[in-house]
Amino acid sequence: MSDECDPMSELCELVPGRRVRANPGEGGRLREEILLVAERMLVEAGTEEALTLRAVAERAGVTTPSVYRHFASKDRLVEEVCLRAWDGLGSRIREACARLTDPFIALGQCGRAYVRFALDHPVQYRVLMLHRPGGPELSPAAEECFAHMVDAVTACVDGGVLRGDPRTLALSLWSAMHGCVSLLINQPSLPWPGDLDEFVNDVVRIAGFGAAVSTRLSRTTVARSADVAAGADAMVARMKERV
Repeated sequence: MSDECDPMSELCELVPGRRVRANPGEGGRLREEILLVAERMLVEAGTEEALTLRAVAERAGVTTPSVYRHFASKDRLVEEVCLRAWDGLGSRIREACARLTDPFIALGQCGRAYVRFALDHPVQYRVLMLHRPGGPELSPAAEECFAHMVDAVTACVDGGVLRGDPRTLALSLWSAMHGCVSLLINQPSLPWPGDLDEFVNDVVRIAGFGAAVSTRLSRTTVARSADVAAGADAMVARMKERV
């Protein structure tokens, strides 16, 4: 029997020097191999443009029809590859908030974890969160992010530090985090400070404290400079007394 398997079969696996037929039911193993190869190619290239189904098939040592059997289009393959990394976002947020009992502190840690995770996976973030989705439905990545934000904000509303609808507040705070990440990824030539961790921390604090104050004001309140400065000074003085 020839060492080459049927070129139309999805049960072809790559081994050193030749392709051999996998056992029945092992198509899932080929799918995982394709995703691993595509992920390496995406990170190496820094753009999804290099991730054609033909190129992935050649790199994986399988036929293009074999890739098509698992991924109906390039867009689907790219999304699946990026979601592999995205699965780690929840773990990163849970680790950052573990053992924290104060909801406002946990909210800040959630925001920091989100930004740092995105900066650790810039290509995947760009694909999942900065490209226009193919349909009206919410993408899996956006849905997961929103759920994490809503949970963290709901705890703050329940604790009294924030006021308002948790979903609306979550969208506002997420917009701030997403804007920070988008600029850092897409505009690297801006005059960013040398310590990005400290910069991210400042963004998170500005968003968090701003939300705590603004949700206590009516929409008709006119925020005059002198009043804002005096109120901020008084709030900071009281917070320092409690340290």
